[in-house]
Amino acid sequence: MLEEIIIAGFGGQGIMSMGQLLTYAGMYEEKHVSWLPSYGPEQRGGTANCAVVISTEPVGSPLVSKPSTLIALNNPSFEKFEPMVRTGGLIIIDTSLVDKESSRNDIEVIKMNATALAIELGNPRVANMILLGAYLEKTQILGLDSIKEALKKVLSPEKHHLLSINNQAIVKGMTLVQEQTISVD
Repeated sequence: MLEEIIIAGFGGQGIMSMGQLLTYAGMYEEKHVSWLPSYGPEQRGGTANCAVVISTEPVGSPLVSKPSTLIALNNPSFEKFEPMVRTGGLIIIDTSLVDKESSRNDIEVIKMNATALAIELGNPRVANMILLGAYLEKTQILGLDSIKEALKKVLSPEKHHLLSINNQAIVKGMTLVQEQTISVD
């Protein structure tokens, strides 16, 4: 098993945290992992992305040029990385921030208004976790228990009061995929 993921959006959207979360959860499940962050010239508000590799075999390189999955949280990221997704791959987008459409018919696209869903949960900043939950449910790459444990490591102790809302958001994304109440192309 080899999963190569690019998570991309604006700085401040939790892009790096999502990547770290996947990486730590993979380590908890004794998988081989890598995490490679990339920032634009400014962090908050600038572009940010990270590449995550999760594998049952040792990871030869943290670089991802043909991701199996793209999680895009803004239009510039979608435009940049959508052509790179390998045939048979998956793209997950937040439709409140990505209004572009994929013209490809060789990939699966999951569209969800994660920002609106996060607002319904009471915190717009957990939109990224809703998208992550959708990814986890769709791919079954990592277990929810590992993700919850990793979240305790990714969030600093002074932010542990946010564990509950983040866990709720992850479960929300998973549930939407289970129920197929989101747009899947």
